[in-house]
Amino acid sequence: MRISALSATAALVVATLAGGAAPATADTPAGPVLRVDLEAGKGLHHNTGTVLYERVDGEVNSVRIISVSIVSGERDCAWVSWNDPHDVNGWTNLTSEPSCHGTGLGENPDRIIKAPAGHPLKVRLTADHPGSDVVHKDIEKL
Repeated sequence: MRISALSATAALVVATLAGGAAPATADTPAGPVLRVDLEAGKGLHHNTGTVLYERVDGEVNSVRIISVSIVSGERDCAWVSWNDPHDVNGWTNLTSEPSCHGTGLGENPDRIIKAPAGHPLKVRLTADHPGSDVVHKDIEKL
């Protein structure tokens, strides 16, 4: 009887170890979905933006951009961008086009952005009045 109890325990340990040794699936979420709200300007020049993202598990200074939405002011065009250390101008747009003249824009880029360690990732809502030098900005850290 003692041998069968020992065999059952050994079988349980082997099964547990085998199950724990299996690699994690690629579909395992990296973490909670986080949200950054952006706002720039007032009145007819009130622009808003939202970025939903999650941290990339195991990566330093990397996030996956899930969605970006923008609502521009009635007299503005607005973009959401990130502070790309590899871009000549320092910022890369997260949407394919701006939101202009009170319209809304929503995109789901499902895009990973990365920066070297020590470079704080940020997003920026920039809105301008076409034909003018007036620019509204809001910058938030990811």
